[in-house]
Amino acid sequence: MSLQLPSVVQAYFEISNGDDISRMTACFHADASVIDENRCHKGIEAIESWQQAARKAFTYRVEPIESFAKEDQLSVTAMVSGDFPGSPIPLKHVFRLRDGRISSLEIAP
Repeated sequence: MSLQLPSVVQAYFEISNGDDISRMTACFHADASVIDENRCHKGIEAIESWQQAARKAFTYRVEPIESFAKEDQLSVTAMVSGDFPGSPIPLKHVFRLRDGRISSLEIAP
């Protein structure tokens, strides 16, 4: 399924699927935060480290399957599959955007 997502969100999913990690800085505000597995990663360096650690730990693909916009947030459900326990699993990615970049992202089941 092909979804119409904002370009910065599309770029985020491409990076999550192994695209050039250096593109991460263009996706997020300098003070952005990501909450994943109940851990908060604040700032570009922490977010890049989080992405790199996830890639080292597992091989996986993230495929957006549906999206829903409400007020100032975009919720994207993605099927995440790979070599991790419980795969595949649908995860909700809740984005807040500001000035064409991601200001926050929360990932949860």
